[in-house]
Amino acid sequence: MIASIRRAAQSEGLMARAMRSAGLNLFGFGFSQAIRLGSNLILTRLLFPEAFGVMAMVSVFLMGLAMFSDVGVGPAIMQSKRGDDEDFLNTAWTIQIIRGVSLWLVACALTYPMALYFGEPDLIYFLPVAALTQLILGFQPTRYETANRHLRAGRVTILDMATQTIGVVVAILLAWWWQSVWALVISGVISAAAQVILFDLFLPGARNRFRWEKPAAQELINFGKWVFLSTICGFAVGQADKVVIGGWLSTHDFGIYNIGYFWASFPLLMGSVVVRKVMIPVYRESPPGESRENFLRLRKMRMLATGGMIAMVMVPAFLGQWLIAFLYDPRYLAAGGMVVLISAMQVPGIIAVTYDQAALAAGDSKNFFVLALSRAVLVVIGLTVGITYWGLPGALIGNGVALFAALPVVAWLASKQGAWDGLHDLFYYGVAGAIGGIALWWNWPLIEALSNIQPG
Repeated sequence: MIASIRRAAQSEGLMARAMRSAGLNLFGFGFSQAIRLGSNLILTRLLFPEAFGVMAMVSVFLMGLAMFSDVGVGPAIMQSKRGDDEDFLNTAWTIQIIRGVSLWLVACALTYPMALYFGEPDLIYFLPVAALTQLILGFQPTRYETANRHLRAGRVTILDMATQTIGVVVAILLAWWWQSVWALVISGVISAAAQVILFDLFLPGARNRFRWEKPAAQELINFGKWVFLSTICGFAVGQADKVVIGGWLSTHDFGIYNIGYFWASFPLLMGSVVVRKVMIPVYRESPPGESRENFLRLRKMRMLATGGMIAMVMVPAFLGQWLIAFLYDPRYLAAGGMVVLISAMQVPGIIAVTYDQAALAAGDSKNFFVLALSRAVLVVIGLTVGITYWGLPGALIGNGVALFAALPVVAWLASKQGAWDGLHDLFYYGVAGAIGGIALWWNWPLIEALSNIQPG
């Protein structure tokens, strides 16, 4: 048995590498969430709810800025036939740096309008400093994406963990010292700098240098133009709740909302990490439409991944109230109902997540954009209609209904690559629907209480 385990650990086969990479990414993500939880519990005692509301506004702005300018350098390296070519990688790195500098300049120009929108004057000072993270991350070596391309996640995971630890320790020390939102802003900048330095020092391979090879640039831009449009839509899917709900709630209640969202979003975030880092290489090396064997191999992976994520999302769906009451002081109790409802609404996204990267792995970024646009339109409509007529619970339910409504487009796109699996979807909708319905019934008073939260 020990010999079998050793052979599996040392095997260079696709599935062995995929399973090792998935395991390491899951471990790294679990560590990230554990250390994030620990820092969250400490910081909620050192700071005040409004601080988390302001930082959520900063995060939404930076996330939107990054997604509205994403040219798909990472996915391009992972799927391209030239993904190991030095000229291709150096051209990608050069594009990445140009993007980072541009992001910081745009962030500086937009600080005043964002301060007006959120009604938070101090954002004028916070946003330009926080946006330095994007400028710094532009210098991240492409060796990071090369490691993901070949499913070599070991060293990357360790370095990610070191970066997160540095960021958390700095945040806690600065929060204890300053008692200010500046602790969260500055720690983010320091964490970004630590990531770039550690990756550059300890990832194997040649260091990047400035290079502009025209064929490489053309390939990157041609692939990236659809990724660029897709990530704009991805912002709507992933961050529209912060924009819509953040503009509706008070800063205090928005800070509490983000505590609830942190707990409820764990399974889908974890799934997204594994999909991005593992599934693109797997789809590239083992296309599901190429053979029945490839399809069945991917079915096993999807069944395990979806089942694990649904099992995890049902824990906060049932225990959100006790979780918040046990871990936080009474100022944050309203987050309990938010955890329950957001968790239950994650299921459509979880079931679809393993399909999303099939088109990118095949280089079909155009049709991936069609899926992203469909989701974006539906999510914005669901959130807006929900919050207009039924307040906060309406917005959260509207978000889940929108993800469910996008499933025909998911199935269409997955079918084009031979990846759609109706048996997988049917089975997990039955399981998740039954368990999720019980969780909502069990916690219905908490969900009803959310309707008492008024616009800020």
